[in-house]
Amino acid sequence: MYALLYRRASGGEVGAGARVRRRGPNEGRGSLPSSRRGLGKGAEQVLHLAVDIGGTFTDVCVFDDGSGTTRVGKVSSTEDPIDAVFDGIRAVGVEMGEIGLFSHGTTVATNALITRSFPRAAMITTKGFRDVIEIRRGTKQDLWDAYKDVAPPYIRRRDRFEVSERVDYSGRELEPVDEEELRRVAHLIRRRGIETVAVCLVNSHANPGHEERVKEILGEELPGVSVSTSSEVLPEIFEHERFSTTVANAVLSPLVGGYARRLAERMKEGGYRGDVLLLHSGGGVMTTEAVERLGGRLASSGLAAGAIACGHIARLAGYENAVGFDMGGTSADISVMVDGETRVTNDWYVEYGYPIRFPSVEVLTIGAGGGSIAWIDAAGSLRNGPQSAGSNPGPACYGLGGEEPTNTDANLVLGRLGAELIGGAMTLDREKAEGAIGKVGGPLGLDTVEAARAVVQVANANSADAIRLALIRRGHDPRDFALVAFGGAGPLHGAELARELSIPTVLVPLNPGITSALGCLLVDVRHDFSEMRLVPADETEPPEIEARFQALEGEARERLRAEGIGEEDVRLVRSVDMRYLGQWRSLEIPVEGEVASLDALTARFHEEHERQHTYKREGQPVEIYGLRVAAIGTIPKPELPYEEPQEHEPEPENYREVVFGDGEALRTAVYRRDGLRPGARIDGPAIVEQLDSTVVVPPGDGAEVDGYSNILVHVGGAK
Repeated sequence: MYALLYRRASGGEVGAGARVRRRGPNEGRGSLPSSRRGLGKGAEQVLHLAVDIGGTFTDVCVFDDGSGTTRVGKVSSTEDPIDAVFDGIRAVGVEMGEIGLFSHGTTVATNALITRSFPRAAMITTKGFRDVIEIRRGTKQDLWDAYKDVAPPYIRRRDRFEVSERVDYSGRELEPVDEEELRRVAHLIRRRGIETVAVCLVNSHANPGHEERVKEILGEELPGVSVSTSSEVLPEIFEHERFSTTVANAVLSPLVGGYARRLAERMKEGGYRGDVLLLHSGGGVMTTEAVERLGGRLASSGLAAGAIACGHIARLAGYENAVGFDMGGTSADISVMVDGETRVTNDWYVEYGYPIRFPSVEVLTIGAGGGSIAWIDAAGSLRNGPQSAGSNPGPACYGLGGEEPTNTDANLVLGRLGAELIGGAMTLDREKAEGAIGKVGGPLGLDTVEAARAVVQVANANSADAIRLALIRRGHDPRDFALVAFGGAGPLHGAELARELSIPTVLVPLNPGITSALGCLLVDVRHDFSEMRLVPADETEPPEIEARFQALEGEARERLRAEGIGEEDVRLVRSVDMRYLGQWRSLEIPVEGEVASLDALTARFHEEHERQHTYKREGQPVEIYGLRVAAIGTIPKPELPYEEPQEHEPEPENYREVVFGDGEALRTAVYRRDGLRPGARIDGPAIVEQLDSTVVVPPGDGAEVDGYSNILVHVGGAK
């Protein structure tokens, strides 16, 4: 009947690995050999280093594969993120030559899009399509606000150029590229000093020939200028999403590519001999070479690491359903794992209206962190965030010049935080915290403690609403989940959040403040290969689909082989995008083994459509939209140590007065995290302090330490 065909190979991505089902302590465990050829050369050494840069702090995690021990560090983020990387490495006392594998999550790309701090870019498109990225889909983020405009495009209109060319929907050439016109456009781009170009020609998903010729000519006319073509970046039929993703890739690739090169050079100068691996939005790592071509994949690098670590730790602890709550200094990131799989989406953005269609771990971010500022709106109501004091000047209690009331100040006033952070490296000033909290307490007629309690309650309400959105709108019951609370501030709020949401268990990892950094060590190299193939499922023969899958797998093996990954470390995962005839959106259906029957795939599609959308149309024709192969090259990962729990009740280190809920201050036991062995049991109220975070166990709740040294807080005291 009809067929549209095109292939792509995108670089470097990695998959993540109550009525709550719990597994045994050793189920799902395992590690890879500590040495391998190619990627991560030098991995015969036993130190695995990961660095995750956040808005306030930079976290470092070092795992010794020989002894099974972990070292962690936390330093303030710096203006040049690379400086913070080396500050963190020095903080954990590691020599560059000792590092066998280095992976890194960064917010450089995300911040560049938000602040528009990227190189000036140009766009070349087909005549008549200059304004596609500005027209968008005509939607608004806030349907009821007629005056709120979407942010302007990443490329100004004066830098968007049209050229004469045309390919029809089937890929047939109607009009060749006007090469003289294109060379005149290149001359203008050169005169304007533009460093990067997005080539977005209509229907290039069906035939990339014109874009390839445009790129060739730009290479001749503009040596040294980065060129991203939509047929390489996202060969899909919808031009707005394809153009938008290509533009994001074009503006980010020179920026993050330069960042990756500088980081790799400094690491090499220090004595590191392996590859610098950067975590990207899909929950995987990319080499510096891949970053220079597909820098747009780093647009949510910093968000993916926490979700990956959350899923891994929850599965080890025996929980198949988990919601991750990563609350740091600036924001809170919420991720969801269902039946052992962390959700991945192709529908996301950094700024509304400009979709980035690379696969991404699905994370919902809200402005609720330790540094989030409490304020009073025009109606006299107490609000919390999204404004943040960041790391400089930070909360008032840091004593660095901050004067605005923050969640950290409120927790200090309530006694939930002690007088020190980061193992004594930072001393908190309670008097300054009380002064800041008084700024919102006075206008509301509240004393300092009441105001601090209100600040925390508003922060919790904001976070609970976001978790409800992530769970209930997808038809999930919070009572079927465990809440994994991490980040520097997550364990402070986790138990109260769980109570509000009726979640029975809160899991706090061993090192909650550096969990995102740990996530960088738990991923593999992965490349996504796809082929757009728009055909009716009932008019297509299985051998035809099988042949196309085998062709994609051949390319996948070649790519991984070129990166030094041995055949024994290669895993290929097939899937097919399917939809009802006439639908716009498709569903990704896993393909297990050889394609022997399309009827079986169609039946699986009907089931998945019913699961996600609550209905199916078995009599409706189904069409195949595209084929996908995920090429995964496994790299060494740490195996987290396990110790059989021996039940005991530890002695607290001291006591202090802490305010919980609406009650008066209670005499509360304070424990050191490093003094809690597997099997330890604690009754609330209690506080557990450690280098990178503080765990709050409210009155009426019980806690235990499992074999992986996670703290499990049982809300209401019941397991």
